[in-house]
Amino acid sequence: MSPSTTKTKTLRGRRTRAPKPLSRPPFGDDDADSSDCGGGGGGEDDVRCERCGSGDSGDELLLCDKCDRGYHLFCLRPVLVSVPKGSWFCPPCAKRRQLESFPLVQTKIIDFFRIQTAKEAIPKSIHDTHKKRKRSSSLVVSKKKRKLLPFNPSEDPIRRLKQMASLATALTATGAEFSNELTYMPGMVQRSANRAALEQGGMQVLPKEDVETLNLCKSMMERGEWPPLMVVFDPQEGFTVEADRFIKDLTIITEYTGDVDCLKNREHDDGDSMMTLLSASNPSRSLVICPDKRANIARFINGINNHTPEGKKKQNLKCVRFDVGGECRVLLVANRDISKGERLYYDYNGHEHEYPTEHFV
Repeated sequence: MSPSTTKTKTLRGRRTRAPKPLSRPPFGDDDADSSDCGGGGGGEDDVRCERCGSGDSGDELLLCDKCDRGYHLFCLRPVLVSVPKGSWFCPPCAKRRQLESFPLVQTKIIDFFRIQTAKEAIPKSIHDTHKKRKRSSSLVVSKKKRKLLPFNPSEDPIRRLKQMASLATALTATGAEFSNELTYMPGMVQRSANRAALEQGGMQVLPKEDVETLNLCKSMMERGEWPPLMVVFDPQEGFTVEADRFIKDLTIITEYTGDVDCLKNREHDDGDSMMTLLSASNPSRSLVICPDKRANIARFINGINNHTPEGKKKQNLKCVRFDVGGECRVLLVANRDISKGERLYYDYNGHEHEYPTEHFV
């Protein structure tokens, strides 16, 4: 789920805060008929949330552009982070049609994700890599226990197609295209702006061995060997991600990808999935990842309510920013063993505890 909304000028946490939502007047003129919302005469003070029945938190009440009924942003499922751009219709008025699944056709899926089919990208298998590491002395192995691990794809190729189709369904439904890399679009920022040396307080460097593991994961995906993850739609949480097989602690789940932009250009953006990329000492150089137009599966992995013990128990991933070859990169990594069927969650706040998550599901 996405955090409740708050305005900010600088970004020090894992995600940007969306702007504080404002109550909107009913669609049309002030003297328009407002009997449907029970307000009588169009008074905003009389509007109550259709879900919880409360008229409190008026600055977080969103009014339907068709029936004028009110809904708290945090009472909606999925939760909205801010007032949407353009028209918004409540669930009864929206009459959302059944979600259409992406066709389980190999050629369509391979084309959608641009899977390599002509040649293998990596001559050595993942198992060869593991064997090479085991040749080290016992002392060295002990020191390397905390190294990152590559994901272990499902053996069944049909199952992997279903996993990819589930992501294609979510991307298509949200109007995004697949991208497994950070994208630098004209009019945003150039790649040269992504400099880990600008990070306030410095950024940890991803060790060479872990860089090799990350590159191995990328290469496996390019040839269709994907992480064992399934995107599902939940009426409470929206699109969310489940483990489709057992995942070991410290496994690389995915890199957070999307368009890279300056934070100053996105302070009033209503996107619910922006991610901190660079938190610079000079705020004008801070960067964010915006996965609304181009994204991978990280776009659909949800956060936890880190205000409650129950919420914290759900966390099974950590979000970490690394210096990789002088550039900032964001990785989602398993922070414990994850069982098959378990949903993936990470703490939006990291260690800063800045963002309000009390309305998370």
